[in-house]
Amino acid sequence: MTELPERRLLLVHAHPDDESINNGATMAAYAADGAQVTLVTCTLGEEGEIIPPSLAHLAADRDDALGPHRVTELTAAMKELGVTDHRFLGGPGRYRDSGMMGTEQNHREGAFWAADVDDAAAPLVEIIREVRPQVLVTYDPDGGYGHPDHIKAHRVATRAAELAAEPAFRRDLGDPHTIAKIYWNRAPRSEVEAAFARLPEQLAASPFTRAASVGDVPGVVDDARVTTEIDGRGFAAAAKAAAMGTHATQIEVAQPLFALSNELAQPLFGVEYYELARGERGSAPGERETDLFAGLGLGPGLGLGLGLGSGEAASS
Repeated sequence: MTELPERRLLLVHAHPDDESINNGATMAAYAADGAQVTLVTCTLGEEGEIIPPSLAHLAADRDDALGPHRVTELTAAMKELGVTDHRFLGGPGRYRDSGMMGTEQNHREGAFWAADVDDAAAPLVEIIREVRPQVLVTYDPDGGYGHPDHIKAHRVATRAAELAAEPAFRRDLGDPHTIAKIYWNRAPRSEVEAAFARLPEQLAASPFTRAASVGDVPGVVDDARVTTEIDGRGFAAAAKAAAMGTHATQIEVAQPLFALSNELAQPLFGVEYYELARGERGSAPGERETDLFAGLGLGPGLGLGLGLGSGEAASS
């Protein structure tokens, strides 16, 4: 058996591009620091809206070829982030992208939202027992903003973490493993509001004409709920912006801003924030962790020799 790196991070996301928007700087920083970074994406994002007119024919109601195209985008994003271990839950195409809440796509055969949680958790249990991560990152119970696939990704990731630790569950999937810390993606309200206060001036110098609002940012919570921040400003934020740019069907990047298919500009955050949902906090009372592995006794933390915090490749 190949010896595993000391630090092992698992991220579970619903669609291609979610990883780069939410955790791109974190993934780039840990990959460069020698950690094992494993990304599991639950769908191919077949139902996504498409930005470039030249690719409009890929849409689900036309050629229905967006999913395979987004696989190539995700592959390019992983190269930008330096991540070499990426998998689709149950294999590419096992679960199909669902629509927004209440749409008929959610009830189609194979739709991720319609999947049984334990059935969908089983292939993730196998990955957990193989990679043996100390840290898992996923969404909160609302999926950040209520998308069915994001909610299901939270449920599947949470259930898989429970089942992976259970000695009696599916020993054919590997030896039991307990994940020490589980985090949810977050954004502290004060930082988001400050970034949006700078947005009008930045918008004037960008190709975008309209601004998003604080309510368009997933996972915004009161500052007190945020337990952890990863400062990727510098090379990691530049890698994040480049990775987001590879998802060209879904994202348009014009640093320090980006826009989704709604064409509403919003800040590109170089500092990424988390809430510790399970596990022991590794920082002093009243202080935020600056390392997802804090408190696990794994030696020096993130950022040695990486130049984190140098430069302003993306906004804070």
